[in-house]
Amino acid sequence: MSQGSARRDRGRQRDRLVRSIAQSQLVTSAVVLLFAVLAIVSAPDSLNSPLFYTGLAIMFVVTGLAVIVPWSINNKHWAVALPILDIIAIVIIRSGTPESGVGLFLVFPVIWMARNFRLSGALCSVALATFLLWSSWLLSGERMSAANLNELILLPITLGFIATTTYATSRRTNGQRVLLRSQAAVTEAAFARARAQERTLVEILDAVEFGVVAFDREGSVSVVNEAHRRSLTEFGAPRTAIVHPVAYQYDRVTQYPPDSRPFARALSGQEFENMTLWVGEPGEDRVAFSVTARHLTTPDGDVDGGVVVLRDVTAELEAIQARDDLIASVSHELRTPLTSILGYLELALDDDGLGPDTHRMIDIAHRNSERLLSLVTDLLLAASDGDKTLPLTLVRCDVAEIAGYALEDQRAVADALGIELVSEITSPAVTNADPLRIRQVIDNLLSNAIKYNRPHGTVTLAVGFVANGIHVSVTDTGVGLTDEEQSQLFDKFYRTESARQSTVAGSGLGMGIVRDIVRQHGGELAVVSSLGEGSTFTMLLPAIRHLDE
Repeated sequence: MSQGSARRDRGRQRDRLVRSIAQSQLVTSAVVLLFAVLAIVSAPDSLNSPLFYTGLAIMFVVTGLAVIVPWSINNKHWAVALPILDIIAIVIIRSGTPESGVGLFLVFPVIWMARNFRLSGALCSVALATFLLWSSWLLSGERMSAANLNELILLPITLGFIATTTYATSRRTNGQRVLLRSQAAVTEAAFARARAQERTLVEILDAVEFGVVAFDREGSVSVVNEAHRRSLTEFGAPRTAIVHPVAYQYDRVTQYPPDSRPFARALSGQEFENMTLWVGEPGEDRVAFSVTARHLTTPDGDVDGGVVVLRDVTAELEAIQARDDLIASVSHELRTPLTSILGYLELALDDDGLGPDTHRMIDIAHRNSERLLSLVTDLLLAASDGDKTLPLTLVRCDVAEIAGYALEDQRAVADALGIELVSEITSPAVTNADPLRIRQVIDNLLSNAIKYNRPHGTVTLAVGFVANGIHVSVTDTGVGLTDEEQSQLFDKFYRTESARQSTVAGSGLGMGIVRDIVRQHGGELAVVSSLGEGSTFTMLLPAIRHLDE
């Protein structure tokens, strides 16, 4: 505590002490003065008693001392002399006018001493009053009467009861006062900690580079950090605003309706993440934000407002756009030579002079060129519009036959790497599907199983019926996948750690595309893998459907 605070605290304590002493004495003096006036009016003979005037004089001297003396913490103990002198003055007045009943006024100094000087004050005040009453009676030489009995016996008992009650009440009041002061100190300390934590939180939020807007359960904004305020001013909004003047969707052209904007959705109680928001007019400087909204909750789990976080993802989206533009350009350039290759291969297949072996090899090259052209087309489609689905042509086909062709086409590659291919295709599996797309899925799964297998490993292709459709599985004895890799395997452009460390080239598009193909057929593609033991990819296709479904 500083010296200034200590001086102010001592000053407040002194003021309270002075007021307490003066008020206690003034109450006693006022009551005695009122009695004196009444006594003079009702019993003028009391004016002939010197004791009456002596008691009054002592009372007013004591009152003057209570008001004039500069009481302080150091001399407060001397204040006990005031109620003692009051007791003496009242007993003297009573001796001068014994029939007046002024002894009852002993209650006031007794209460004063019991309240301010604790148990010792209570006992001493009652003892002193009793001693003086009995002494004055003995000196007067009067006989014991009913009136004397009341003042000498009942009055001390009454004073003792009042002193005890006052002491107990004062002690309880002091305890409550101490408790309240302690609670006030604890509350003040808690408020100080809360203010310090609030300042720290504001400083932290102002230091981060992403925008933060928080609001309470009534929808009133409680926090807006500096990064968001800067973003608002950059696009012409005042610092007191909450949202940007205009907001565009992912395509950068379509404006969000007012009730669909991120902050409006958050206020309505919705939670979402990675919602793309473009600010700025087309043709001008623009910034993209990834917006996430979350609820704030009370310790009981009730919703207590929410928080909206805006992260600048302009550089990321522009990098993705540049990558997609490059992929689209390369894919477009690959389609022309592939079309030419297919044309010449078709002409070669029409030559009747080809031998059986040559015809078979050219036919394999033709089929793989068609698949390569399809893959390039898919790559171009994925780069140009990630939301567009792959075109399907559903016909009645045998998945088992398609799988058999795929396995034979991969055999030369597998033999070169020492990988054993095992077929568990037991019976036809006919359904309505796009044969080219199903072949694309199986080829991708077989190719990965061979490329990421161990030397002299095994790849098993199984096709069969199960209760809810056609089951196609590719099992390898390769390096396997971690749980994290399995969770991201079908993400666009994702490659596993083993794939990145290997010499096998890849774009990370294959698994995402084949899963989309399976899902467009109404099926599902799943993986089960153990690191170091291998993986099993399972494609489940629905049973045969009518073509008009």
